[in-house]
Amino acid sequence: MSQTIMLTRLKALTLLSECTGDDIWSVDHCRLRGVPEAWIDALEDCYESGFERSSQTIFVRDMVVNQYHGLRDIDLAIKLGEFLGVDVDALNATTATRARLVIAIRQAIEEE
Repeated sequence: MSQTIMLTRLKALTLLSECTGDDIWSVDHCRLRGVPEAWIDALEDCYESGFERSSQTIFVRDMVVNQYHGLRDIDLAIKLGEFLGVDVDALNATTATRARLVIAIRQAIEEE
């Protein structure tokens, strides 16, 4: 049985600080870090490695894996940004990469 964890602004900021835009967090890691269970349910998926570019390849402990079940931290960063009142859609329209979107979300919060 999972316990309900209340997301506070401080917890959201802490989670956002851990997002890179390029990582996949395991469901267990999300639960340990305090990601709301409803968000885990909504965002979890099974991702497959692509091998045309290194950025498409999934690594676990420096080993290539074909599939990985978890949450993309970019999706989590978007949810956290929305939770914190950021217009993520506007930022997404002006950023070229996932990592830059995470940075833009953080900067928007700092500028409040």
